[in-house]
Order: sequence, then structure tokens, then C-alpha cells
Amino acid sequence: MTQRIRSGPVAALALLLAAATGCTGQGQPGTPAASASPSVARGASGQDADVPRPFTLLASGDVLPHSSVIDQAAADAGGQGYDFVPMLKGVAPVVSRADLAICHMETVYGKDGGPYTGYPSFKSPPEIATALRATGYDSCSTASNHTLDDGAEGVSRTLGALDAAGIRHAGSARSAAEAARPTILPTGPGKRAAKVAHLAYTYGTNDVPLPAGKPWTVNVIDERKIVAEARKARRAGADVVVLSVHWGTEWQDEPDAGQLELAERLTASQDAGRPDLDLIIGTHAHVPQAYEKVNGTYVVYGMGDQIAGAMINYQGVQDPRGNQSSMGRFTFAPPAKPGGRWTVGKAEFVPQWYDTKTGRVVNLNASIKAGADHHRPVRDRIRDVVLGRGAAGDGLVMGE
Repeated sequence: MTQRIRSGPVAALALLLAAATGCTGQGQPGTPAASASPSVARGASGQDADVPRPFTLLASGDVLPHSSVIDQAAADAGGQGYDFVPMLKGVAPVVSRADLAICHMETVYGKDGGPYTGYPSFKSPPEIATALRATGYDSCSTASNHTLDDGAEGVSRTLGALDAAGIRHAGSARSAAEAARPTILPTGPGKRAAKVAHLAYTYGTNDVPLPAGKPWTVNVIDERKIVAEARKARRAGADVVVLSVHWGTEWQDEPDAGQLELAERLTASQDAGRPDLDLIIGTHAHVPQAYEKVNGTYVVYGMGDQIAGAMINYQGVQDPRGNQSSMGRFTFAPPAKPGGRWTVGKAEFVPQWYDTKTGRVVNLNASIKAGADHHRPVRDRIRDVVLGRGAAGDGLVMGE
């Protein structure tokens, strides 16, 4: 785990525990809210209470390095390879403060030294993995329509680079045994830390067939398989199960019928009275889409692109929406009784934007607070889309 910055008074835990039993305190929708860093519960003696510890989980959108993004990383490295750390510096404080941070690595990595390619068949520099780790990410979903752009070899290189950087991964695999093991992530040290299972699936692979004899190379959406994996993860000790899903219609602000129907069925799925999934994080559409609470579970239909070059839409026009996205931040509180459901006591979204001119990811609220008022229209558009299906009524607020 990346070292985390923790702060906040002891009273923060009491608020989160109250949220777990229905006494939720929410901010005003559409206004920035401070990150809720979990604090430690203490008994009358001042010692740590033997109760589960709340945690924050942050998720962000597609990392999609087009050729221009690769060129920017080369320039930032000063001719010595590729450096993606400066690109992500603007959001590193937000990412690193979370107890658990999840990215979506859309592309596969090429060989050390290249060649590297952008659209339509991506092979990215493996230095991206070290930058993601330096930014504070703990796990990345690796199931996308580009997972097989360089076959099983590309998958193997990508997962090897993530392993070397200390980043866990879900959605693709190098062996049947690896594919069968749920990715279970600790949210901190000690027995009081929750365990989070990370699942990842994609709608398809751009018509590239699965490698012969290796059907487990990438997870393709199968409702029964998703439910089975979630239940397997529970049996393996997961307190919270998170699904990253690559789905939807590109360039469409609204979730499509397929997204809505699958979200409805998956969030309704239960085992022994407990939902199989606790959070769904969507990617692929290239534009921000709404957050919504479905059957009591938050669904992010589309995060948007965290990193991407200048994007051309289906009308052949450069579309600035392709560089807009949000990060979702969810503070989970433990159940009132052992074996119960962990609940989201606080839900936030953090609007961000990839500036193609400077090659930097911008935390829009932080930038506006620092005086960049010209970022306000972009921030407001993302906010309106994210809240477009009524999530403010369920307590979703905008954070920094």
C-alpha cells in the first residue's frame, strides 16, 4: 500500500458509524466538501477499539495514452525515457489521501524501449505504471476493449510492469490460476482494516478473439460470472466488493439501456440477504456520465478519460468532453453487526480535466480555488452531468 496521509479528529468516526445506522450527515449538493479521512476509534482507556476501521476509496477514469501523451512524457523525461509523474501531479494529493485508490489502465504496455503506439492499436510505455504508483494508486482495472491490442504478450508485459511497480490489478491474467484468484486489497495495516475485492470486466475486445487456449486472458462481461466472482471474493474474506466495468456507448453523456439494465440486475443480486456488489465504477464512454444510487448501491456509469490526447468524436470533430472526467470518492463505514453490509457514509465526486496544451491533469476545484476562474465552465458542465440522474438527493456532493 502507498503511504497515506491521515488526519481529522476522533469525532469523524462517530459520524461515519452514525451514517452506517441511518444518521447520515450530508453536505449541500454541488458544493465542494472536504475529504473525510478516517480516524481511529478509541475506548475509554485510550486504546484502539477492536472494531473495523472506516476507509475511503477513490476511483478515476481511463488512462489512455495517445501518441501526443507519450510525446509529452518523453519531453518531461528530458530525453531519458518517459516520465508520467508530472502529468498526474495535480491530482496526486487527492489520490494519495485515500486509503485505497483504483485507476483504469485502458491500454497495454510495449517492450522496454519501444516502439510505442497510440490509436488505434495502443502499446504504451511501461513507465506509466511507476507514475501511477507514485501518484498513489493501489490497483488498476485492466479489462478494456484494448486489452488484446498486442495479444497475450501485451497482457503479460502490462501485468508484469504493474507488479514491479507495486500496483495490484484485476480484469486480465497471465494464467488460469491468476484469473481464478480474486484481487483482494487491504485498506491499511492491522486486523481492523477492511478488505476490498476488486473485480473488472469489459464489454469486448474490438473483435480481437481471445488467445487460443487462453479464454481467461481478459474478463468479458458475463453477469453470472461477475456474481460468482463476487461471492467467491466474499468467501475469501472481502468486506467490500467493487466492480470496474468497461461498458456503454462512446460519446454519450447519458448511460445507455445496456448500462441501466445491467446495473439494475447486478445491484439487485444478493446472497444471504447481503448485496453481492457494494460499488460499480464505469469506464469507456470517453465522457463523464452520471452517478446514481441503484438498489442502495452507488453506480458510476462513466468516469470519463483521466489521461487522453485531443479526442475526435464520431462526427470527426475534436471534442473537449474527451478530456473531462471525475474521480469518485466513497467513505465506507463498517456494519453495526459483524457480517453486515459496509455502507457509504459519504459520497463525493472530484471534477478533473486533462489539459492537452500543457499535458497535465487538473483538479478543477483546486484550480478554481487558486484563482483559475476560467476553469469554472468546464467544472460546472462535469458537475451537471454527474448529478444528472438525481444523485444529489442521495447525498452525493462535489469535493476537492
